[in-house]
Formats: sequence, C-alpha cells, structure tokens
Amino acid sequence: MFTGIIESVGKVKAMQPVGGDIRLVIESDDLDFSDVSLGDSIASNGICLTVVDLGSNYYAVDVSRETIARTALEDLKSGHVVNLEKAMLPTTRFGGHIVAGHVDGVGVVSKLEKDARSIYIEIELPQELAHYTATKGSITLDGISLTTNLVRDNIVCLNIIPHTAQVTNIAKHWLLGSKVNIEVDIVARYLERLLNKSQTGTMNAPSLQSPITEDFLADNGFMK
Repeated sequence: MFTGIIESVGKVKAMQPVGGDIRLVIESDDLDFSDVSLGDSIASNGICLTVVDLGSNYYAVDVSRETIARTALEDLKSGHVVNLEKAMLPTTRFGGHIVAGHVDGVGVVSKLEKDARSIYIEIELPQELAHYTATKGSITLDGISLTTNLVRDNIVCLNIIPHTAQVTNIAKHWLLGSKVNIEVDIVARYLERLLNKSQTGTMNAPSLQSPITEDFLADNGFMK
C-alpha cells in the first residue's frame, strides 16, 4: 500500500523487451535504497511494481503485458522522469490517501494553464471511471495523491501548487495531450460493490443484507 506522497523522482535508464514483457530499469540518486530488498514494491508513476534487481542507485522491475495495456507505461522513454514511492510502513505518516498502486486506466491532460502561482489542470478520464470521482475527493495521477477542485462529467479539475509540480514529474512532462496513470479512490470502488450486491462475483456466497444503502449514505452526508 502507498499514500500518494511522492518520495523522490527517478529517470528511466532502460526499457528492455524480455519475452513479450518489459524489464524496466529506473535510477535515482535521491531515493533511499538502504531499506529496499529484492521482492519489495515501489510505486513507479503510480504502478505498484516488484523489485527484481537492485543497485546502489537503481532498481529493475518486470512489467507484464497486462500492466503495459492498462497504463501509460508504453509512452515512457529513456530519460523520462517518473514519480517514486516505496511501500508504506506501519509507522509512515499518512499524508495522502489509501493508494493500492493498481492503475484503473489512463487519462489525458486536456487543459493546462497558469493560475497565480499554481498550475490549473484538467484531466479527461475514461467515461467508465468518471463516476468514481467527486468534487473535493481524492484521485491518484501518476502516483500523486491529489484533491479534485471540481468534477464535470468525465473531466477532473485540479490546482497543482508549485511544490508538488517541482518535486514530481508534472513540471517536466505534463503537457496538453499527455497521458497519465489513474487510480480512483479505493473506498469508492468498495462502496459501489456493497451497493450492487448482485455483482459480488461469488455465485454461491450466502446473501447478506448490508446496512449500507443509498438512503443511509445520503442521510450521513456521503451523497448529495
């Protein structure tokens, strides 16, 4: 699990085809590798990936065709800056929100302009992911935990403060038309599953009457 608070950035050192998959090598002089071991997870642009090779300032991961198909990873090239976050510890300060590192889809930067000292950005989401977002809710973009200003149909509106832009890949690589990895709020996914009991995916499971209904959520301020 992760928090969406980026620890450092790295650069793509190599992308090597291996039997239809990709061996991705990322180097970073800023990430602390002292507590990283083979088999550990590092979120790389929001994708939870397993370390299979490790050096003093780099790590390598194997990326499956499924991951390639569901993310913007195939657009990465040697030298591209990526956001890095090691898996959280029980003692980690929880500064963002619950992030699994499981990318739900790819969005596109549809608007980008200065707004005082911030950057105003609009991201076009795949239509099937739009209903998981909410105004002043949380969304993960390229591994960054961000708060939405406004949700308009399938457009998420954001303001990026100067610090966030500089310590992530936003200032360096986000342009009009750029693709970004999206992970929606995991809480929204579980609420949907509870509200749609017919889609449990477990055909022989006993039917349980959940106390969580749309009326319950509305009465307690979760829905408008």
